[in-house]
Amino acid sequence: MKSHVAVETSPAAEGLLFLRRWFANPLKVGAVLPSSPRLAKLVARQVRLGPDEAVVELGAGTGAVTKALLKAGIPANRLFVIEIDAAMCGFLRKQLPQVQVIQGDASRLPELIPAEWHSKIPVVISGIPMVTLPMEVQRRLYGACFDVLAPGGRVLQYTYSLVSPIPERRLGLKGRRKGVTLLNVPPAWVWAYEQAA
Repeated sequence: MKSHVAVETSPAAEGLLFLRRWFANPLKVGAVLPSSPRLAKLVARQVRLGPDEAVVELGAGTGAVTKALLKAGIPANRLFVIEIDAAMCGFLRKQLPQVQVIQGDASRLPELIPAEWHSKIPVVISGIPMVTLPMEVQRRLYGACFDVLAPGGRVLQYTYSLVSPIPERRLGLKGRRKGVTLLNVPPAWVWAYEQAA
């Protein structure tokens, strides 16, 4: 049984919104097209939740990864989506009315996620274009993620960079590639980051 009700829109409508937001701020959006279904499935395959756990997605855009998470069985009421762009936030709320869509800056994640979920989040998914951000912003973003993650939790980062999109050692993290999809435009990699021992 599905745990959400999605309002269908055409791929053209999604693409048009994405393109408008990209023209408004290309560095914030980070890609010229929404994530492909293959990339979204690749990310969703990495997520497993226990009965009292939740997942957080940062920078959801038009919701390609969000929809893949729902199709993979993540309950809508345990999926927190953080999006800084007001237009995309409104779009996501209309498309996925049962998902917890929150407009805000991901570097303030502990303030955005209800306190009762802190330490019950095994994974944070990030679609934020990290390679475009200064290291101090990366440090704040990843620090905020680990502030809400469960012990041993990880950040899944998808990127269009051939190498790690963050300086993992300088941020006190260890990363591993979890997969690639060459059929995304552009090709995309998924990395998993944990705190270094």
